[in-house]
Amino acid sequence: MYLPVPGATLYYEVRGTGPTLLIAQSGEGDADRSTDLVDRLVDTHTVITYDRRGLSRSTLDDPAWAVTLPQHADDVHRLLAELADEPVAMLGCSLGASIGLNLVIEHPDQVHTLIAHEPVTPRLLPTAERAHHEAELLEIQKIHLEHGLTATLKAVTRVLGIDPAAMDVEPDLTPQPMTPQRIRNFDFFVAHDFTAVIQDPIDPAGLPGAPTRIIPAVGRTTPRTVFDYRCAVALADLLGADVVEFPGGHNGNTAHPRAYAARLRELLTP
Repeated sequence: MYLPVPGATLYYEVRGTGPTLLIAQSGEGDADRSTDLVDRLVDTHTVITYDRRGLSRSTLDDPAWAVTLPQHADDVHRLLAELADEPVAMLGCSLGASIGLNLVIEHPDQVHTLIAHEPVTPRLLPTAERAHHEAELLEIQKIHLEHGLTATLKAVTRVLGIDPAAMDVEPDLTPQPMTPQRIRNFDFFVAHDFTAVIQDPIDPAGLPGAPTRIIPAVGRTTPRTVFDYRCAVALADLLGADVVEFPGGHNGNTAHPRAYAARLRELLTP
């Protein structure tokens, strides 16, 4: 299904029955990237997934236009205005968590619970640390432009604490292949969404007063020193909340869909 929004057309899917859960995926992930997780949630939840603007079936009116975190958050706002009559739960993973934090500040009435799994939000960090990680993202963009996908993937896995030589996945999971569409999405993600992260105008001071229940989350195997983990801890400190752990690492939602779904249910059960 499709929804026109300012500057783009969004593709989205709705599956299942029960309370509504919107999933905002990480990286180059589109609605299909969430399939293994959604399969294990549809018996208890109505799950909304979508392709972020610029990815897969969500097309930009002008491909040359920049994308921003406020735009991404506004897209989710418009999806929820179209599909939900009451506040929903939201799982945001990595960039999806950063989108969720922007949404909570602008439209807190739409989300009753945000699970923010390792947000990539530099403004959560102290100034020097923020500058360091923003420089890392700029360097990855340069690597991508000059050396291509293979070199970029190595840089991204290093910054996010992912060890490709020791992938932590559920034993019966068949990993999704890096298709030509995923490669195109990854190109867009690095070229455009990295810039959106660096330029994210969010003021974290607005988060503690929001009525939304915000749950900072991390992967059990994510190294404690990397950017994404540090942002989750900083968010927890800001909120005076505990960090909750999920199975796997930064991409536990795709690597451990069965265990991840079970943990989600625990946190979303009243």
